Amino acid sequence: MRGFSTNAIHAGQEPDPTTGAVIVPIHPSSTFAQDGVGGTRNGYEYSRSANPTRTALQECLAALEGGRHAFAFGSGMGASDVLLRVLVRPGDHVVIPHDAYGGTFRLVDKVLTQWGVEYSTVDLADVDALRAALRPTTRVVWCETPTNPLLGVADIAALADVTRGTEARLVVDNTFASPYLQTPLALGADVVLHSTTKYVGGHSDVVGGALVTSDDGLAEQLAFTQNSVGSVPGPFDTWLTLRGVKTLAVRMERHCDNAERVAEMLAAHPAVSQVCYPGLESHPGHEVAAKQMRRFGGMVSFRVAAGREAALAVCAGTELFTLAESLGGVESLIEHPGAMTHASVAGSALEVPDDLVRLSVGIEDVDDLLEDLRGALTRIRS
Repeated sequence: MRGFSTNAIHAGQEPDPTTGAVIVPIHPSSTFAQDGVGGTRNGYEYSRSANPTRTALQECLAALEGGRHAFAFGSGMGASDVLLRVLVRPGDHVVIPHDAYGGTFRLVDKVLTQWGVEYSTVDLADVDALRAALRPTTRVVWCETPTNPLLGVADIAALADVTRGTEARLVVDNTFASPYLQTPLALGADVVLHSTTKYVGGHSDVVGGALVTSDDGLAEQLAFTQNSVGSVPGPFDTWLTLRGVKTLAVRMERHCDNAERVAEMLAAHPAVSQVCYPGLESHPGHEVAAKQMRRFGGMVSFRVAAGREAALAVCAGTELFTLAESLGGVESLIEHPGAMTHASVAGSALEVPDDLVRLSVGIEDVDDLLEDLRGALTRIRS
């Protein structure tokens, strides 16, 4: 069985049989010649249905997540939309985390409910709470671990034990961890979701999404629906994502190294009232994260003791940490979730603290990152 880095570089990426090119070509063609009516070459007829560059990425992602089937999408939300179209019908019920990505909440709360789908928010770190929330009509348990933006941790294997034997599918958004740090299918999940825009792509230069599953019947439905609605990435975007995957393992090690140092510094800083990072022993999900993750990731959130205005000042006061949405790129980013990525949950049960700052810790020299954060924190206290 090949190792992670070997699969990241080689799975689905054999040298081109015509030229010997070691890098998968970009196939920009929208259509493909047929050898007679209905006689497609290797199943390619039209790029909405299948494209060789996309096939390479999908085979690679399936290998990394330990699944039989992978589907690449034009965005993480595109992947979420297709998955939910397949799994739920009017009258069905969905469970989402009480701390979820704002885009996921918006899709469920503002779009699916218009079609008669109901949902509940649950702290998925509490397995009994999930068990109590399940209904005969529950079709999806949507899990993020670690969560966005509070870095909560759910026990994937324990959740799978609860959903097993029911009509509910366990979906795990693995964006924050990446397949290098965590493989939910091996822990009992039915489907893994990624915004490949983040750590998988890793360079903040392409938007994409992915679904991975080992369920053959579900995979057939996903393929049909994706083709029907056209939620696919272009070949160049696919190629950029595949290029990013090759260095995922080495990047994640550096992200984790740096994030651990940042979290330790913040935890000792007098201007910070709380640090959310699963790598800290004080984190309530630390033991579960240590059990199911290789390391603890590159995302760190913290609360500023002086409140909202001070948190906004910290976001505006860094130089190396760029004030921007998104995450998972090689560069460090800082944001205020309440006013930025999670503005859509304001006034709901998922509303995030207004003194919260979220960091995507990049792979720069960590001493420079620490100095940058210390400077921004010091300025709000002076």
